[in-house]
Amino acid sequence: MKVNKTNVARLLDKAKVAYELIPYEVDESDLSAIHVAEQLGEDVNQVFKTLVLKGDKTGFFVCVIPGQEELDLKLAAKVSGNKNCDMIPMKELLPTTGYIRGACSPIGMKKQFPTFIHETCLNYQHIYVSAGQRGLQIKLSPSDLIREVRATVCVLL
Repeated sequence: MKVNKTNVARLLDKAKVAYELIPYEVDESDLSAIHVAEQLGEDVNQVFKTLVLKGDKTGFFVCVIPGQEELDLKLAAKVSGNKNCDMIPMKELLPTTGYIRGACSPIGMKKQFPTFIHETCLNYQHIYVSAGQRGLQIKLSPSDLIREVRATVCVLL
């Protein structure tokens, strides 16, 4: 199966970061990271989802967490320097990030937003995040991802 490079892959190439593009079968009725992990045959704890939030003080920021987990909004607000925060409305995702639901990557958003990644990423040699389109994941080392998006490693759950 030929896989076309995404902007995410081009940015990683430019930064000389080792990665692997992993295609999977998309189910439009289930865009969850749990479904992605099943399609990849991987541990769901290694498949991270990218969530975009807006804080009351700092504006937009990004949280990257294991796919089956739920973000603790109080912790997210605290680590991002906000009193409170909420997920952005779905209709704001594309204009804010350049990505659609089910294909939001922490790499290559329209703007570099403050990014926070859950500390469990460090438990793995590699993790998976969206490659910027549905049906495609990027497999890379957590340290490379942290460096590329200038992420803060913290507790978000």
